[in-house]
Amino acid sequence: MGGVEDGMSEGREQDQPEEREGAVRPSTAAARRERRASSRPAARKDGSSAESKKSVVKSDESDEDAKKGRPTKARDGQEKRPSLIGRGFRYIREVIGELRKVIWPTRKQLVTYTGVVLVFVILMTAMVWALDLGFGAAVFELFG
Repeated sequence: MGGVEDGMSEGREQDQPEEREGAVRPSTAAARRERRASSRPAARKDGSSAESKKSVVKSDESDEDAKKGRPTKARDGQEKRPSLIGRGFRYIREVIGELRKVIWPTRKQLVTYTGVVLVFVILMTAMVWALDLGFGAAVFELFG
């Protein structure tokens, strides 16, 4: 019995990796996937356990639909595409719906952002003008 209890306690430790590793959570999606994969029990190749058989059946069903290289199913029972005018009206309705979701800047924000852009453009123009003047003088001196 002692061996069985030890095995169960080890299984519980694997189910709760947060307690072993502390309260630090992975910050990237790749780290989370890796952590999830490492915490899952390894599936047996012979598939003898009932849980692994169930997961194999479920994964086979979802894999058939998600396989690449297979043609899409025929759309026999579906309606045909709407007319060009109908699609145009739908597009306009969707654009208006998306524009309603936009958080528009206030007048003060707009003036501030416009000023920042204008100052930046003036500085960059002055810098390019100065570099052009300097390189022009250098080329004139070099090839005179």
